[in-house]
Amino acid sequence: MRNPRDRRIAVVGGGMAAARFAERYTALGGTGRVTVYGAEPRAPYNRALLADVLTGRYDAESIALPLGGAEPRPGCEVVALDPAARTLGLADGTVVPWDELVLATGANPVLPPIRGLRRADGGRLTEGVHTLRTLEDCGRLAEDAVGARRAVVIGGGVLGVSAARALTALGVPTEIVHQGPYLIERQLDAQAGEVLRGLLLEVGVETYPGNRARAMRGEDRVTGVVLANGYVLDCDLVVLACGTRPRTALAHTAGLPVATGVLVDDALATAAPGVHAIGDCAEHRSTVHGLALPAWDQADVLAQRLSGAEPDARYTGSRPPARLSTGGLEYAAFGEVDESLDPGLDVLRLTDATRGSYKKLVLRGDRLVGAILLGDLAGVDALAEAWRRDDPLVDHPLHLLT
Repeated sequence: MRNPRDRRIAVVGGGMAAARFAERYTALGGTGRVTVYGAEPRAPYNRALLADVLTGRYDAESIALPLGGAEPRPGCEVVALDPAARTLGLADGTVVPWDELVLATGANPVLPPIRGLRRADGGRLTEGVHTLRTLEDCGRLAEDAVGARRAVVIGGGVLGVSAARALTALGVPTEIVHQGPYLIERQLDAQAGEVLRGLLLEVGVETYPGNRARAMRGEDRVTGVVLANGYVLDCDLVVLACGTRPRTALAHTAGLPVATGVLVDDALATAAPGVHAIGDCAEHRSTVHGLALPAWDQADVLAQRLSGAEPDARYTGSRPPARLSTGGLEYAAFGEVDESLDPGLDVLRLTDATRGSYKKLVLRGDRLVGAILLGDLAGVDALAEAWRRDDPLVDHPLHLLT
């Protein structure tokens, strides 16, 4: 048996889950050599701050993530995996062995089925059309935004709202086209979505919820977005923010069970001995979270197991609060916010049109089961703690909102 100090742990993927695992593994006293293989030319960074990099609030270096004692291998794409031989094949033809493998391959941006999205040869995206998933994407978008007349963001989730706010901060008038009934519908309710729509309008972002982009106009460069109802939004810049899809090709080709993501159990282990998966590429109990906090929860549990600090640690799921703060827009949401699903729930709402704020508490008896705060996050930490602990509320819920 290999000496634990000689153990080779390979982490495939240079994102936030990979960095968190590497840092925690070192902090917990894990031994051996940890190598983080990333296809991007940079070592891991905080992808959640890309919109702030776009506006210049942060530079690329300031969002770098610590790796503990791990060795970063940026620009080193893994193209093959052999679970039986316990080897990885790199893009340069090198074959490297491993004793434990952590798949943290992340996710790719979803490209919607829109005519004219790609150039006539079917290759790259049409000039002026961008995704926002990497620092390289961010750099290209920032360059293209210089001198842009008008932008359209397709997708009104967290990324779409952040990107739109960033573009307006750069002086580019921006519109959001969103297929859902209201903005960020996965975490807000309809009233909060309308308040958010008003806040965006105040800073120059027009939104079109309940609409679908059907086609792009333009030959050499995009000149407009055609909606399903035939209305055309003139623009020379488009950002696609239509969600992500787990990056599972490496695992699938290697014969690992894959559904939406790479299937893992409570030990975050796949069906192959020594192979684990965490983050956006992992599917646990039929759930792919696609969020940073669950990815970090998974990385923490796996680091506890592989370091020996807590070899029986289990991941049983996450209940992550959602939080956004960009360009003066703030919201937080957690727990069950749709009271229509349970007639036993009570709701307390406070709306302040002058301040552009909306607060909602969802209660079951004297316990908080969910909340939305938009435009004013006073009390959010106390609310989130009460929700996490599931303790009875000592004071009247109204006190938590003022």
